[in-house]
Amino acid sequence: MNKLVLPLLFAVFSLPALAQIQLSKEQLQFYTADWKGERSADGRPKVADALLARLKNVSLEEAWGVLRNEGYHNQFEGNWQIIRPEAAMVGRVLTAQYMPARPDMEKPIKELGKTQGRSGNTNSWPIDMLQNGDVYVADGMGKIVNGTLIGDNLGNSIYAKSKTGVIFDGSVRDLEGLEEIQGFNGWVRGFDPSYIMDMTMTCVNCPIRIGRAVVVPGDVVLAKKEGIVFIPAHLAEKVILSAEFISLKDKFGHQMLREGKFTPGQIDQAWTADITQAFKKWIDANPDKVPMPRADLDKYMKDKNL
Repeated sequence: MNKLVLPLLFAVFSLPALAQIQLSKEQLQFYTADWKGERSADGRPKVADALLARLKNVSLEEAWGVLRNEGYHNQFEGNWQIIRPEAAMVGRVLTAQYMPARPDMEKPIKELGKTQGRSGNTNSWPIDMLQNGDVYVADGMGKIVNGTLIGDNLGNSIYAKSKTGVIFDGSVRDLEGLEEIQGFNGWVRGFDPSYIMDMTMTCVNCPIRIGRAVVVPGDVVLAKKEGIVFIPAHLAEKVILSAEFISLKDKFGHQMLREGKFTPGQIDQAWTADITQAFKKWIDANPDKVPMPRADLDKYMKDKNL
């Protein structure tokens, strides 16, 4: 085993690391070693805002397909209740893990939080760490009654810091108040008037499970009414560019079929040189339909030998 790996593994799984509440920068780099770009101050990968803006126009199916081809089979979760189903949400993941409360574990966590300057109940601690463009993603054990991780007060704080919303494998309260926060959105398991009880936040910025999906801090989330895809940061640009290219090809193919220039059999199979050439001319004639920078498109097509 690599000499650097053993110390990192010991740091990740040792008791002092757990007592930190949140993973260190070094531990986050260990889990996200494939990311080579900019990182947030807490160590999470920081995918560029420009890519996030483009991701909103990508379909879940296209993003899921690229990830499956890359060997990532556990990045989708569905069956949500959504505050604003008509509005997609994208952002960089900040995770939190909740467990049933246990006095001998909860007491030292809260005492440690005080020494670190953390205030309020543990469910407010991840909110204090949010930055613009983050999405607060929490494993709340699927708990609904007494599993309401936030209400409208914390919802206002979340939106003020992130300008996005939440994804909770758990519940929320004060739905009417949350709906009044313009721009705020949420994917949750349910709504309930109860207060959070018998739950403790045990880890921030650590890998978590949301349903059948594995979520790592710094992942990019694409949340739509069909469900959620969690995209590893190092694959975000590839997912976006590949999905945009598929969409561009579809627009060209649909137009060619409407105009009768090619048959469905020709468009649906591997393209001939004639179709590829017609596609390139169509791109030149329709620059407004190209969703990505032209330089990115040209490089992508060159890499694909088109």
